[in-house]
Amino acid sequence: MKLRDTDLPLNSSPTTTNRSSAAIAEFRKLHETDGILFLGNAWDAASAIALEQAGFSAIGTTSYGIARASGMRDGEEVPFARQVSIVRDMAERVNIPVSADIEAGYASAHAEIVDNALRVADAGAAGLNIEDSPKDWNGLRDTAEHARLLNSIRSALDARGFDGFFLNARTDTYLMPGTSEPLEETLLRLRAYADSGANGIFVPGLSADADITAVVSASPIPLNVMSLPGLTSVARLQELGVKRFSFGNALADLTLDFLRKSADALHAGRDTGFLYETLPN
Repeated sequence: MKLRDTDLPLNSSPTTTNRSSAAIAEFRKLHETDGILFLGNAWDAASAIALEQAGFSAIGTTSYGIARASGMRDGEEVPFARQVSIVRDMAERVNIPVSADIEAGYASAHAEIVDNALRVADAGAAGLNIEDSPKDWNGLRDTAEHARLLNSIRSALDARGFDGFFLNARTDTYLMPGTSEPLEETLLRLRAYADSGANGIFVPGLSADADITAVVSASPIPLNVMSLPGLTSVARLQELGVKRFSFGNALADLTLDFLRKSADALHAGRDTGFLYETLPN
């Protein structure tokens, strides 16, 4: 069905909608190749542009990086409107797909979380991450409840016309201290999440080869893992069957730490000479 201007979400146009559709299709394709998607994590338009220029084929926002760059703590302290604005800025300034990290959804009620998912889709995102560890209690959301939430998000996205939008279900089984059998819990949750319309499963903290292999073997949807000390080789993860690899807030931390150390050096040295030194290629 051809969209009319009046059918478009607020702040959208036929041009932006066409661009979003193309980005959604491209992002899905990047998960369907024989290789691995090495996702660049950005926290503002400048970092997204730098990653695109370096050759990354897709961008994911890092909520931790955005929070730190905003002078706030991670954990849904950054106003959601700011998160949406950053997603929109990135999507408008790069020519590669952008996926949004919306943490646990920025709300408790399912209807509000669904609305927030639609807001980032309207802003130009090609996908999103949503985790099963709500910020208002210390634990994981009930598996069946989170599966219902994922199904509601999927249905709402499809109804709005965002067919193929990549819904990456993050489970914090390896990060939550109270999870006694993280592998078994992960396998249970990934099946439920996949059945509810998730397109990918994201398991930060998953690092042992045997556990990665077990998840890959059991999962009907692509596995996303996150870089950790000792878990850094894209080639090795591809051998294990991982389909998406991201580095979270690591680059943001490195960049912002460099900024702070440079500011310290300027203030202590009372000399600006190093600002004009050529950085190594």
